[in-house]
Amino acid sequence: MRIGLYFGTYNPIHVGHLVIANYMVDYTDLDQVWLVVSPHNPLKDKSSLLPDFHRLALVREAIFDNPKLKASDVEFHLSKPSYTVTTLTFLNEKYPQHEFALIMGEDNLRTFHKWYNYEKLLAKHHIYVYPRVLTIQEEAEVNSISTQHQQELYQHDHIHFCDDAPVMKVSSSFIRQAIKEKKDVRYLLTEPVHRYIDEMNFYK
Repeated sequence: MRIGLYFGTYNPIHVGHLVIANYMVDYTDLDQVWLVVSPHNPLKDKSSLLPDFHRLALVREAIFDNPKLKASDVEFHLSKPSYTVTTLTFLNEKYPQHEFALIMGEDNLRTFHKWYNYEKLLAKHHIYVYPRVLTIQEEAEVNSISTQHQQELYQHDHIHFCDDAPVMKVSSSFIRQAIKEKKDVRYLLTEPVHRYIDEMNFYK
């Protein structure tokens, strides 16, 4: 199978994540999408990040009825911080029968040349890119990037642009703040995820 890896902290997972993941399995040649939950980086402030197992449980709750989507805790068992190239090397060795690809927003593609061993990633794996609405700060960072790097990436055979993918502006940070302010977020989350967060009193 060709499997797309969609990395994220999923703190919490929301409808925006799910729309993109579902688009990738329905409108590309990917057979499955694995939502890879990123573990807490011990070198960074934990702030409002839920424990790893709760974020993984939320992802499982969100996709339980979709056989084309799978929650993955692979990075929980690797050294931290884990580089994407290390994760892919591990997965290729564990599942040699599968072909793994990356799913990322266009903002990440524009800074992809800063990733550890990005040349190896690009040489061995396909990348599916969905459009993203950038903040003013993100736009400024993108504009400062060398156009040479952008041209090389945009013309590479392993880069696949999904320009007709839905543009989702909803963010996990917006949802966390809304919950803190006692706003109604039920339409930004699936019902099982909303119930789990409410019952556990998360983000309040």
